[in-house]
Amino acid sequence: MLQPIQSGSERAFEFMAKYGISGVIGGGSAEGGAVERHMLGFQAAYARRGISLELGERLALGYQFHIASSREQAMREAAPHYEENMKMFGELRLLRALTDEQIAAVREPRLVGTVKLPTIEDAVKAGGFLAGRPEDVIEQLKAVERRYPGLDRVICATPLGTPLNVQLEDLDRFAKEVIPAFRNTRTAAAAQ
Repeated sequence: MLQPIQSGSERAFEFMAKYGISGVIGGGSAEGGAVERHMLGFQAAYARRGISLELGERLALGYQFHIASSREQAMREAAPHYEENMKMFGELRLLRALTDEQIAAVREPRLVGTVKLPTIEDAVKAGGFLAGRPEDVIEQLKAVERRYPGLDRVICATPLGTPLNVQLEDLDRFAKEVIPAFRNTRTAAAAQ
C-alpha cells in the first residue's frame, strides 16, 4: 500500500512504519526542500522499529515533466500549465514551497505583483520539474537515483491542464526514450 506524504510529521511516519506502509512524496515537494526531510523522517521511523532502510526505500517520488528539443523550450511550453497547476494545488496547500502570501496572490490576481511567485525555472532548478530533451530528463533522474539509492519508483506526469495531445506525446516519448535508460535485470524480468 502507498500512502501520500503531505505533512511529514513524526506521528505520520510512526504510523506508516508500524503498519509497513510505503509512501509517495508528490510532485512539487522538492521545491520546498521537503523530499530530503520526508525521506530521512520516514527512514528514521522504520529504524526505530528495528528495520533498516536505504534512503528512498519503500518510497515513490512524483515529478512533473515536459520533453522538448531543449530545456529552455520545454520550460517555455510547460510554463502556462505549471502556473495553472500551481494555482490549483497551492490553494490546497499541496505545494510546500508557497508561503501564505504567495497563496493569497495566486487566489487574488490583484496581489500577484506584490510577491514573487515560483516560476517553472525555479521548479526545474530545485529539481521538482523535469524539463528538456530525453537525455536531460534521464540525467536528472539518474541524479535522483544516485542520491536516493533505495528509491525504485518514480511517478512522472504532465501538469494538470496540459492539452491531451501534448500529454500523449510526452508520455510516448518518456516511454520510448527515457524509461529504457533505467531498465536493469530486475525490471526487465518483471516486465516480461
